[in-house]
Amino acid sequence: MANPDLLDEARENQVTFHYIGLHNDPIPDNYQLFTSEFDFGHSATLLGDGFQMLAQTTGTYDKPVDIGRCPDNSSSYRIYGEQQGKRYYNYLVVDDSAEYTLFGFTCCHRYAGYFEIVSGERGVLVSASIDGEGTSPQDWDSRELESVVVLTGGSLPQLYQEYAGLIAQHHPVRAGVVQPAPIGWCSWYVYYADVTKDNIRQNLNVMTGDLSDLEWVLLDDGYQAFMGDWLTPSDKFSGGVKELIADIKRKGKKSAIWLAPFIAQPESEVFKQNPSWFVRHHNGDLLKAEDVTYGGWRCTPWYVLDTSNPEVQAHLTHIVKTMREEWGVELFKLDANYWGTLKGKRYQRGVTGVQAYRMGMEAIAKGAQDALLLGCNAPMWPSLGLVDAMRVSDDVERSAQRFEQIAKETFHRSWQHRKLWQIDPDCGTFVSLANQSTDPCNYDFHRNVLLASGGLLLSGDPLPDLTPFAKTTLSKLILRHRYSQDAAQFTSLSLHHASLALTEGKKLHCLFNYNENAREVTLTSDHPLYWYDYWSGEKLTEGPVQKVRVLLAAGLTGRAIIASM
Repeated sequence: MANPDLLDEARENQVTFHYIGLHNDPIPDNYQLFTSEFDFGHSATLLGDGFQMLAQTTGTYDKPVDIGRCPDNSSSYRIYGEQQGKRYYNYLVVDDSAEYTLFGFTCCHRYAGYFEIVSGERGVLVSASIDGEGTSPQDWDSRELESVVVLTGGSLPQLYQEYAGLIAQHHPVRAGVVQPAPIGWCSWYVYYADVTKDNIRQNLNVMTGDLSDLEWVLLDDGYQAFMGDWLTPSDKFSGGVKELIADIKRKGKKSAIWLAPFIAQPESEVFKQNPSWFVRHHNGDLLKAEDVTYGGWRCTPWYVLDTSNPEVQAHLTHIVKTMREEWGVELFKLDANYWGTLKGKRYQRGVTGVQAYRMGMEAIAKGAQDALLLGCNAPMWPSLGLVDAMRVSDDVERSAQRFEQIAKETFHRSWQHRKLWQIDPDCGTFVSLANQSTDPCNYDFHRNVLLASGGLLLSGDPLPDLTPFAKTTLSKLILRHRYSQDAAQFTSLSLHHASLALTEGKKLHCLFNYNENAREVTLTSDHPLYWYDYWSGEKLTEGPVQKVRVLLAAGLTGRAIIASM
């Protein structure tokens, strides 16, 4: 069933919607494009994305299961109400045993698109809607809305491949998507916001010998005086960040830096000197993030820069250009990006939060030039075509629960790797800290997750304190990246088995249990091969065979098996 105020235009196998209504009433956050029969069984497994990085949903249509800690309709994020039906943003995959069906938005220029499964007089329906953000058609610069596709097939990887190709027609990828993935070290998961310049230098000094393959040094949150004043260092970085980056370059390493470009705390100079640069409520009051969503993890309250304002765009370009040209930064980790999309009153009338966010990212790209852009805590589809890499999971934490969570988050988005952006599964952490530790078996699971993921490979451990296990793990993960930086492909939404051709005669199989019973897995090939454990090198068979049985222990466990000619 179609909306009478819309004209749909078919382009190959996708449909673009144009608004042809005569009235100029504000378009609500649940503006329906069309509905279609939900012609699947009640037990069909679903997978839907979230508006922002920390939200994904699986389960069945009547029993949805949130994968991450921060659903879009949680009491913290409040993108839509807790009592409303579950929204599946961007795309919805249905596994009905016989084949897969994918409902997907192929672009996100102005509006976030989502799907809902609703019951009514006509039975169970899939509804496709956009969040109009209360904008009025008379204020739009275009009446073309977003495009949607429905795909079916028996192979999940092939379905994703076709979907990614359609997205690329609307959002061509940045050059860094197909460049070698950064391999290095990040300061956050050792020092967090207490990082000092001496901490950086201590880790930099040991990035030699066995650790010389760690090429990048990512200075994370904590170097700046205030959130928003990114060019002004804190007292912990006397001499400035520019001087530290020069040290990093003298050591033959590449520098990366963290910033949250769209927010500022009230103590910052950018906020105190430029109050007109910030998003406001419609009554004219300044909008604090906590008024409408999660307020932020530190240095709150956060105020949101209005990136529809040309002065703000120039400000962002200046910051990033200074870091790129004068400091020598070669990768920007852009965090808290979701807050750049918050709804409110902006400089340009009729501009949505999605549009404003994209304007801001384009201003950043202008300053970054050829440097890499990594999105983090980002709105997913609004970032299409604007980042080289994308964090696809929650923050890593040395705990079984978090290792399992980020594994599922990463694996469900691994199809996006090198198609939309390089995926970032977050840092490898294999060394316990005084206030954060877990059992060795959980670290083993975590390294198998990173082995399957591909994408960015950053150590989050204190490098001077690496254990033999941690050093061996890093070495083996880097070796995998030399063979291939692609993501292993999962053939079903169960996420139990992924495979990847490392070379013409060598294939990697990654097997996972998520707190399930022990089970025996049979791996097969078209011709006899040697089979061995990736980590230990132990042979699983005396000679080449076409079939091997592998025991996967109960609990949170993983195995990595190589099949080789």
